[in-house]
Amino acid sequence: MKSSPEILSSYATTAKAKTTLPIWKLILSGVFAGFFIALGGLGSQVAATAVGGTAGKLVGACVFPVGLFLVVTVGVELFTGNCLLVAPWFRESGSTQRTVKGVGILKNWLFVYLGNFVGGFLLALAVVNSNMDKMFDGALGQAMMSAAASKMAIDPVEAVIKAILCNILVCLAVWVAMGSTSLGGKAIAVFAPVMLFVLCGFEHSVANMYFIPTGLFLGAEGSVGSFLINNLLPVTIGNIFGGAVIVGGGVWALYAKHEK
Repeated sequence: MKSSPEILSSYATTAKAKTTLPIWKLILSGVFAGFFIALGGLGSQVAATAVGGTAGKLVGACVFPVGLFLVVTVGVELFTGNCLLVAPWFRESGSTQRTVKGVGILKNWLFVYLGNFVGGFLLALAVVNSNMDKMFDGALGQAMMSAAASKMAIDPVEAVIKAILCNILVCLAVWVAMGSTSLGGKAIAVFAPVMLFVLCGFEHSVANMYFIPTGLFLGAEGSVGSFLINNLLPVTIGNIFGGAVIVGGGVWALYAKHEK
């Protein structure tokens, strides 16, 4: 298991590779990551509906981490996790020869975000057109619509705060997973923080790219505008602040100055 200073040092190489990938690879890798997160979201909804009640919520939260586990182990690009790219950028502050450039980070975020959206949207289409919402005598479809409607109705300030808290946990999960070289270690690293954010009802922009379109397709109360403006925009802002500023900036402040 690597220490945080060791992770920060080795992540500089990873970040350089991520920020110099061609656009088509960023998009394609983003599609896979969005699809994986959506699969975790779908699984959590099925599990929660099957069990029902408070116990169902807990079981669903325990299933959701499968999505991030796939992202981490397959090695695809997830917008929320890539908020950590600022850590090596901060680390090289003052250097005349940056290996991780700001424009590369922004390029990564933009095209990975688009790819993530496509991946989540594709699974939403697959779920609706395969009539999965009819499971449990239609209870799954009702749960999907209820989840989407509640997310679109959330107060924007509340959405930002919940998104900040969410991506603190997601980026910590990714960070600890980078310190493990074993599959089991990565699974443990991912499980606890992600389970916690789902259980607490925090907001994850990429997951919502699946949850809300699915609900809208099924007839949830709301609109594309309420999805994009009331939820996705504030949640994205909060995810960036939680992941980039708090976790990315935090690990840089804590460990970069102790490397030498």
